[in-house]
Amino acid sequence: MTTDASDAVEIRNALLRLRRGTGLPIAFGGLTEAGRRIRISELSGTATHALRSLVVTSGTGLGGKTVALSRPCVVTDYSASRQISHEYDAPVAVEGLRSVLAVPVVVRHRVRGVLYGALRTSLPLGGRMLDVAVEAARDLERALVVRDEARTLAAEAAAGAGAGPGWEQVREAHTALRALAPRIADPELRAELLGACALLTAESAGPPRVRLAPREVDVLACVAAGATNAVAAERLGVTPETVKGYLRSAMRKLRARTRGEAVVAARRAGWLP
Repeated sequence: MTTDASDAVEIRNALLRLRRGTGLPIAFGGLTEAGRRIRISELSGTATHALRSLVVTSGTGLGGKTVALSRPCVVTDYSASRQISHEYDAPVAVEGLRSVLAVPVVVRHRVRGVLYGALRTSLPLGGRMLDVAVEAARDLERALVVRDEARTLAAEAAAGAGAGPGWEQVREAHTALRALAPRIADPELRAELLGACALLTAESAGPPRVRLAPREVDVLACVAAGATNAVAAERLGVTPETVKGYLRSAMRKLRARTRGEAVVAARRAGWLP
């Protein structure tokens, strides 16, 4: 598996959270490739490019130990540590790193990457600092899960548009895509997801006559799938009162008196499949 541009954005965001939360001046990391190898693809706060594109094999060095054990590992003086092997001492020395922590990024019980934080002085790294680094890794894990789901749904939607699945499947896919899209940080992937949504509706044939806000469509998609306001709020990451507000606004624009009428009107207008 290689790191694409969208993955790189998520890794950089996680590294920034790690640095801000821990106060560590240096962070770097990357995702796994074939054979449980980590390729360091993103650097934050480094003075050189010595670590860029470094490939770390499972079981070797600090990061490789983290991959092999699937748990955080820390050294107080990298070059002198007897707890790790020393295949990567040269690039670490070029960057001048001493104290280093590494935390795994685990998705569905598989290590998908490693995040590192480091100092150029020899000081203990642990306690609250390690907890924050682990939480940054958890954030990246959640982002990767969402991205995996988004890619799968987008592919299924694109394939389904040509294969002609049943309407219930189309509507379920549309609802899931609309719920995922706002959680995608990368604007290109988010646009790709919304494009897949358009393939499932008459929206792709031309501009709808009634203009709805994206969140109004999201709420209507949930309502069309039978979700209550509370369930729609949970799916979309907003409050039930916010859902009610968007629903009222959509109903007014669609001139609908009930939730059911709003769904029917939205389908006629090309917003829902």
